Amino acid sequence: MQESVGQELISFRIGEQEFCVDIMAVREIRGWTQATPLPQAPSYVRGVINLRGAVLPIVDLAARLGLGATEPSVRNVIIVVRIGHRLVGLLVDAVSEVLTATADMIQPTPDVSSDAVKMFIKGILALEGRMVSWITLDRILPEQEAEAA
Repeated sequence: MQESVGQELISFRIGEQEFCVDIMAVREIRGWTQATPLPQAPSYVRGVINLRGAVLPIVDLAARLGLGATEPSVRNVIIVVRIGHRLVGLLVDAVSEVLTATADMIQPTPDVSSDAVKMFIKGILALEGRMVSWITLDRILPEQEAEAA
């Protein structure tokens, strides 16, 4: 009977596209803060910020998904998520809403998409004429980086 239970997701925008993540992974949503760059970091890592005494790496989600780098402004937000045992900030354009998705609403990622897309996208929700891609958070950081950080 698990199918009928809805899963809560938080949706957000990157450019014209909508994405979502499991709300249980979200710890907080905060405004953009200038990040301190890290030497030798991947291009999609904007740097780190101080989050109440903890060092929080900031991932430019647009860059990570191959949609081009974000030029952060006061309008951007950071979604602080738990990936495994660590917290990571995801830089996005704006948070939209909380969605409740049931298993029958989730479509598989189309076969025409690249392997990179399939690596990050768990499925697609078709909602009232909108397509919302559900992101697999544990793929955002490469394995070796997740262990090193």
